[in-house]
Amino acid sequence: MRHRFLTADVFTDRIFGGNQLAVLPDGRNLTTVQMQSAAREFNFSETVFVLPPESSQHTRRIRIFTPSAELPFAGHPTIGTAHVLAAIGEIALEGETTPIVLEEGVGPVEVSVRARDGRPVSARLRAPRPPEFGPPAPARADLAAMLSLDEADVLDAPNGPQAVSCGLPFLFIPLRDRGAVGRARLRLDVWERVLARSWSPNTYLFAFDPEHREHHLRARMFGPAVGVAEDPATGSAGTALAGYLGVRDTRRDGTLRWVVEQGFEMGRPSLLEVEAEKKSGAITETRVGGSSVLVSDGMIEIP
Repeated sequence: MRHRFLTADVFTDRIFGGNQLAVLPDGRNLTTVQMQSAAREFNFSETVFVLPPESSQHTRRIRIFTPSAELPFAGHPTIGTAHVLAAIGEIALEGETTPIVLEEGVGPVEVSVRARDGRPVSARLRAPRPPEFGPPAPARADLAAMLSLDEADVLDAPNGPQAVSCGLPFLFIPLRDRGAVGRARLRLDVWERVLARSWSPNTYLFAFDPEHREHHLRARMFGPAVGVAEDPATGSAGTALAGYLGVRDTRRDGTLRWVVEQGFEMGRPSLLEVEAEKKSGAITETRVGGSSVLVSDGMIEIP
């Protein structure tokens, strides 16, 4: 059976940047096996299948697949799907900002779609869960070996490695500079020994010296646990990163904002706008957003 698909580049304002996403706007009558097979055929970090919502108060239900597994939540598929549905008229835009709710495995996810001249240009999601902090990270020496780096490249407390989740767990590994981020090479044999069976098997490394002055961090994400060797832009990690950064920020109230560079080493530069809301020293919510652009519109045969 033939199904319509669209592809978009997410967390970028230009084609061939950002993170690639395939969206099938009508995933009805497809089995889980068919969805996984189609995602493997696209071979993007994620492919999304859109379904009618289970609650009439929500906009759509979406299922998110990497080439090898289904995910309960992911940021760039949520952002990109909202953009695609608005661009093809499946979501009616209401002025400059349109709120929608997408049902995902982790629960309802609130998204706001921003428009200009009646067309979507960007979107921002609110993490479905507050930051959850996982068990202690492995030793810095083991993490450095896993990343093919020196132990001195991995920062220690208070900005040391920490596992955080806002629906999907990541191990955040701060490095001493952008050069170390660029030199990192994941050794799967060490990853299997050190991290593969941990609470947070996917790694998000970053440094506080981005390439561009108006940004705040440079990052990369290695996701062998979900079949993604390296991800150009990781929105679910962005919401958890806001938790990591937010608890270390001395400000007790207000909206904290960071712009994260990711995907530059892959030739797919991406910009993630990350936010944490703090009240009386506690993080009450985290958000991530960015631009998207449509790339293609076609048909795929799914037997």
